[in-house]
Amino acid sequence: MLKQVSIYAENVKGKMLEITSILAKEDINILGSVTNDSAEYGIVRMVVSDPEKACKVLSGHHIICKLTDVLAVEVKDEVGNLNMLLQALNDANINVDYLYLSYNRESGCPIMVLHTSDAGEVENSLRSKGFSLC
Repeated sequence: MLKQVSIYAENVKGKMLEITSILAKEDINILGSVTNDSAEYGIVRMVVSDPEKACKVLSGHHIICKLTDVLAVEVKDEVGNLNMLLQALNDANINVDYLYLSYNRESGCPIMVLHTSDAGEVENSLRSKGFSLC
């Protein structure tokens, strides 16, 4: 199970640059990210090399953030593999709140980062079905 940094950012010019600049200055690598926006605020979800430090330094710059448990499932870069993962979750009656793509630099495989209501239970279910979790 991974910790994701969920950042609540005002939807203004330069805000993402501010966030990435803070992380870069602190030597925190962004491993995967997705942004959902609205007219005034957006939610930036990131898997980073040091989530606790990222949350601390961002908070120190008055950027609202929190840590969230997510799962990272390695899938081969082949047609239908995301579908197989989602089918396995559906068969286990598990709802996926959101997902986004990252990349395992060691194995060279894509990683699907996903959020569900009970990450621990879902992790066990996926392992029992033969999926590789990071």
